[in-house]
Amino acid sequence: MSHGTVMPVDGPATLEWSEKAKAEVADALSRYPVKRSAVLPVLWIAQREWGWLSPAAMRLVAGSVGLPESEVFGVATFYTMFNLVPVGRHHLQLCMTLSCSLMGADRLYKHLQKKLGVSHGETTKDGRYTLRKVECLAACGKGPCMQVGFDYHENLDEAKVDALLEKLK
Repeated sequence: MSHGTVMPVDGPATLEWSEKAKAEVADALSRYPVKRSAVLPVLWIAQREWGWLSPAAMRLVAGSVGLPESEVFGVATFYTMFNLVPVGRHHLQLCMTLSCSLMGADRLYKHLQKKLGVSHGETTKDGRYTLRKVECLAACGKGPCMQVGFDYHENLDEAKVDALLEKLK
């Protein structure tokens, strides 16, 4: 499934913040004079808490920052770093911007597709990997670059990608 503006339908009907997340939300809200301005950091907290932004998570964020659900959904769908569907244990985001493409990102993407048996936005049957093409990861001088979770891997080739996948198992 591609990252788009279709509202996800899976996930629990309601959610509550864990105690740790509740403290993080309170801290985020304290840094802004207007609660609604904290929508991005609170969306990040929700995504870290549950791994993706289900409708229930976006409802909880909306209530926490005092915005209508539709506005929170609009923000979450505008930024590609938010997951609107569950992702695998290892979220592989391969930069496809011109610099990385010129350095071999297109070839690496085809390699990953073949090796994992999935395409853009899809998750392997075992739930281990989600593969996604993304735009600039700000590593233009060290491409191709892939972000795995929050970790960056630069100057990649097929052998380095294969070794990385072995380590991630």
